[in-house]
Amino acid sequence: MGEKTQEALKLQFDKRLRLEFHGARITSDAGLLACRELDEALGLTEAAPTYLRETRGGGNVQHELVPLLRRSVYSRLAGYEDTNDAVRLARDPAIQAVVGRQALEKQAASTNTLSRFETEVLLTEENLKGGNQLNAEWVDQAMKRTRHQRIILDMDSSESPVYGEQEGATYNGHFQCVCYHPLCCSNQFGDCEGAMLRPGNVHSAERWREIPETIVKRYQRRRMRLLFRADAAFAKPEVYEYLEPRDIGYAIRLPANEVLQEHIKHLLKRPVGRPPKKPIVWYHDFQYQAGSRNRPQRVVAKVEWPQGELFPRVGFIATNLSAKAKGVVHFYNGRGTAEQWIKEGKYALNWSRLFRHRFVANQVRLQLFILAYNLGNFLRRLGLPKAVKDWSLRSLQLKLIKMGGRLVRHARRLTFQLAEVAVSRELFAVILGRIARLCLAPG
Repeated sequence: MGEKTQEALKLQFDKRLRLEFHGARITSDAGLLACRELDEALGLTEAAPTYLRETRGGGNVQHELVPLLRRSVYSRLAGYEDTNDAVRLARDPAIQAVVGRQALEKQAASTNTLSRFETEVLLTEENLKGGNQLNAEWVDQAMKRTRHQRIILDMDSSESPVYGEQEGATYNGHFQCVCYHPLCCSNQFGDCEGAMLRPGNVHSAERWREIPETIVKRYQRRRMRLLFRADAAFAKPEVYEYLEPRDIGYAIRLPANEVLQEHIKHLLKRPVGRPPKKPIVWYHDFQYQAGSRNRPQRVVAKVEWPQGELFPRVGFIATNLSAKAKGVVHFYNGRGTAEQWIKEGKYALNWSRLFRHRFVANQVRLQLFILAYNLGNFLRRLGLPKAVKDWSLRSLQLKLIKMGGRLVRHARRLTFQLAEVAVSRELFAVILGRIARLCLAPG
């Protein structure tokens, strides 16, 4: 294919072996083709021009907005979190295939073109807002293919450590590092409904309302039952006053205080006799009115006596749900799964790697990471069969996306010859079949 012929490398442990490198024909990311098929079925990247505006002028624009967006999103999903690998990826056949026909026939965008797209085109105020709207559209398309009777929104903050002179990065005493302090909101299926980058020294609930405002409106237009979970940082009067008039059920952890402890003092006496192997757990609920509120609210308490511990573990949850106390605790404990979603984004995609100097540029990077995360999560929950449904995003990345493949060009078609190791032909065919059904029957 016009490549320069080079001498094969030799290995000393077995002199029969030779190593040849064919960068324009061999790929290590052939599983991205399944992601692109899902993208096509849901109409994800094709929706970009509706929300993002092209700001480049002149008649010499060679790479359009949609292919550039695909390049930015798919490369992050494959583990290339910045543009440092853009030169090599521009010749990668899998990247070329998912970007579009022009990239396969010629070459994908260069490092400079991709960098200008991420640091200039997407940085306008209009496109920052459009990026959030595009993410909401992606989630909507996935939810149309998901059976559900209610939406559970989990809100939590996280840290993104930085090691340079980034705008807005400050020392956070809780995380004990210089960082940004992003805020994320996800649903019960792991889709990231929205994320916002914030300076490192803000409170965990600072500007919390900016994220759920549009999310709540979207779902309430469809008369969808909404539930909300959050940790003790969100146990604030303004949070309750936002949720209650909108008929949003909530379970929010409360920090302990003397008044709350007084309500459960009858449960804090150590049980008599030899403790069983399983923890002794008691539940209790009562009405509690904080000094900052003008009316009482229901509080559920859980008191757990583990074997071998001198003092009990006590937790309080503020709620407006009518379920039994044990049911409220069980519902709140589901928030731990939401924390796992954030960890997957941080460790599988490195979405905490926000190294650009300007704050707004790092906000764009976070948006692109969220789009890449959601695309991977859509594939996991909509495309994977039951046998591998429990794959983490990291497993999806290593076993499916990181498939070896070889591109063979024929006169009328292009064939990818795929490695059959972690993912067999039968499994890949099942995944493509499930994706094809999504295209035929939305909702």
